[in-house]
Amino acid sequence: MAELVDIAILDDDLDFRNYLEDLVRDEGDYQVRAFATAEELFASSEQQVPEIVLLDMKMGADDGLQVAETLLTRWPGICVIIITGYPSLEDMRTTFKLKVFDYISKPFSLAQLRTVLQHAVDEYGLGRGAYAKFREKLGHRIKMLRTERDWSLKDLAAATRLSMSQISSIERGINMPSLDSLLAICRAFDRKPSELLASIEF
Repeated sequence: MAELVDIAILDDDLDFRNYLEDLVRDEGDYQVRAFATAEELFASSEQQVPEIVLLDMKMGADDGLQVAETLLTRWPGICVIIITGYPSLEDMRTTFKLKVFDYISKPFSLAQLRTVLQHAVDEYGLGRGAYAKFREKLGHRIKMLRTERDWSLKDLAAATRLSMSQISSIERGINMPSLDSLLAICRAFDRKPSELLASIEF
């Protein structure tokens, strides 16, 4: 079952913050937290890191660029989307250098916001649930081990006595290997199952 994607909103304008929070929450696929100051956002993120941050560029006490830089430095996996009523090419270039995911100019339509959020969800692989993420990371690690040995799917199939389609579906994160399959793969790479699992960042 898909999980709700955790979105944080930082905007010092109460009316717009409430409007944006309602807009995102009504989409149904997101859980939303809204903040008026960067300090509130940072404190909350220490407890639970949001997956996406919708960040106002121009705020009274807080500079959006500095906030984005702090977020991406402290939590590198986070997806930051800038929202601004004062778009400029210079700001846009600066935000993309920081590895900000996207830049939305006010006023924007619900369709625009929906599209940007969906792209972020797809790009970052959000909302799939822990089991699916683990399956994909395990598959990717197995593929990397095979690539490091310069083995084809056929080579690994021969070493494990599994079919090429079986291995392909495991590597692509479509199927979870059975215990027997996992043991066969570990033997082929001269790895203990515990070593293989420990090498996955999860």
